[in-house]
Amino acid sequence: MKATETKLKGCFILEPEVFKDERGYFFESYNHKEFCEALGQEINFVQDNQSFSKKGVLRGLHFQKGEHAQAKLVSVLEGRIQDVVVDLRKNSPTFGKHLSIELNSENKKQLFVPRGFAHGFLTLSNFATVFYKCDNYYNKEAEGHIFYDDSNLKIKWKIDSRELLLSEKDSTDTGI
Repeated sequence: MKATETKLKGCFILEPEVFKDERGYFFESYNHKEFCEALGQEINFVQDNQSFSKKGVLRGLHFQKGEHAQAKLVSVLEGRIQDVVVDLRKNSPTFGKHLSIELNSENKKQLFVPRGFAHGFLTLSNFATVFYKCDNYYNKEAEGHIFYDDSNLKIKWKIDSRELLLSEKDSTDTGI
């Protein structure tokens, strides 16, 4: 597995070694020992989540506050997404900065998102199945979100805002 730190401190792009032949492909999507060695820290995932979304669905930007913060390992099982993370760690040199990357089922790249980040994604293909591991349990009372079109972030979403499909929660600006 190749691990490359992004411009956001502690956030990594992971690329597995994929073995292909005439039958198809095989790769190890997660190996705890190799994962922790690549990141240089111990991460213990306790919850797996999966979502299915059609084209134009934007989920996010979500985060868990305080002791309920979650690190995530995000991958795409089918389709293509624009994955976006925002560094919310006040003491971080990249506080308030964001990263946008395409994850898809072809390149098999994964994104490690450390605790203290907001996370969201936009479905670019006709549909996408997204799978992510979390190192802490979800807690509704600790939930927070940032408006996808926050004027301070200036995120360049890859689909026109008139074509986005949003939940009621994600379509409101909380002013955070």
